[in-house]
Amino acid sequence: MFRNKEIRRFAVLFLMIVFIVAMAGFKAGMMTGTLILIQACLLGILFYLFTRARYRKIERLSEQIDLVLHNSEHLCISEAEEGELSILQSEIVKMTLRIREQNEALKREKKHLADSLADISHQLRTPLTSVHIILTLLEKDTEKEEQKALLRETGELFGQMDFLLSSLLKLSRLDAGIVSFERDWICISSLMAASLRPFLIAMELKNIQIQTDIPEKAGISGDFRWLSEAFQNLIKNSMESVGEDGKIEITCVDNPIFTEITFHDDGAGFEKEDLPHIFERFYRGKDADAAGYGIGLALCRTIIMQQGGTILARNDPQGGAVFSVRFLKGQHSD
Repeated sequence: MFRNKEIRRFAVLFLMIVFIVAMAGFKAGMMTGTLILIQACLLGILFYLFTRARYRKIERLSEQIDLVLHNSEHLCISEAEEGELSILQSEIVKMTLRIREQNEALKREKKHLADSLADISHQLRTPLTSVHIILTLLEKDTEKEEQKALLRETGELFGQMDFLLSSLLKLSRLDAGIVSFERDWICISSLMAASLRPFLIAMELKNIQIQTDIPEKAGISGDFRWLSEAFQNLIKNSMESVGEDGKIEITCVDNPIFTEITFHDDGAGFEKEDLPHIFERFYRGKDADAAGYGIGLALCRTIIMQQGGTILARNDPQGGAVFSVRFLKGQHSD
């Protein structure tokens, strides 16, 4: 306590005042001087006890803060009485809880990053291994037709890696919050036409029927390019589900409360065990031979949610998988 310069100055000043007042009291009479000294001693003792108690409380708070700085898992700051220390203690508790939450969030992010890097490494290893094998075979004497087939396969593998890296880059940009979404009025019909355009030839070759039922005036507020990216992932997923000679229905419900776009295919639908994990990154279903990398739907959900929408996946009672994307009227993303 007396290490504090202000306390030492106060003590010196207090003793000087007591000395001067006591001397004046003794001049007036012995009894007067004695009473002044007794009162001064009592006041000094009371001040000392009060100040020491406050310093002990401050010391305990300091110890608690030190524990926070050293990431203590078992931290308990007791309640204090009303007063300045109580206010300080309340703020320290808030700070402690906030730091704990941030530490937990950082731990989760660190684990997620490590898992993501491991998944990326695993996903890239397969096509890279295949490319290495193909290049090794090309070094040997092979027929021209066989060489062409191997080169085509190599091109496809590089295309898969390009898609994987491109999707991961988009996800990382969205996670980092560096994507600035436009807030334009988008006609659903135009958005769906742009989303379907890259798949029209493939649909024709696979004899996949596509039916759309979208009101002419239906629209939402959002970023056309990013929403088109999200819808393309849903369409691609539906095409993989139905295979050849399949059917995909895209409908839109537009009312004063919300706008909902539904993608319904007549494929096999989702496995019950897969439904809770459909939008998780790198999740490919319980079927180990499932196609894809488990990135498209995760990217789709991130794009839609960051623009204020919601997306749900379910099985239709009549068969097939259903994706429902809903935007509330007047909903704005941050």
